[in-house]
Amino acid sequence: MQTTMLDAFARAIDQIAHDSRFAGVEIVQHNARRGRHSTQFSVMIDREGGVDLATCERIAGAINAGLDGYDELYTLEVESAGLNRPLTKPGDYERFAGRDAKIVTSLLVQGSKTHRGVLRGVRGTNVILETGKGELPLPLATIDRANLEYDVRFDLKRDKKERKSKNHA
Repeated sequence: MQTTMLDAFARAIDQIAHDSRFAGVEIVQHNARRGRHSTQFSVMIDREGGVDLATCERIAGAINAGLDGYDELYTLEVESAGLNRPLTKPGDYERFAGRDAKIVTSLLVQGSKTHRGVLRGVRGTNVILETGKGELPLPLATIDRANLEYDVRFDLKRDKKERKSKNHA
């Protein structure tokens, strides 16, 4: 059975996730899209403290090496998840509890499909979002997409706390 370039891409992504050289790097999402004359591959990564260009280049190099034996044309984009990082799995809602988020649901919840607030984690099958009107449970099954919403005040408060704790130590 002959493997396709798409299979090779999936294998390369899986190998990166288990490679000690990329410890701490999370593959947030990846996509392959066939065009008429080439295939477009995209990979979004994240890491505690952020992702630098060198990490993106190393990931791209590993994927390119996995695709090396194929004659088909392709493009590859490796990017950081960024400040408005997508929330793609239930664990993300726990990991980023306390952060501002925007969640879009497939069904109306309290008269709206777009919800903004502070993540409070997951309870049962619901993501809990703290809004101006109180806690809003959003069923995981109805979430179309979600992402953090960067708030510079969060970073300023964290930096102030860190400076304060260093001065008292």
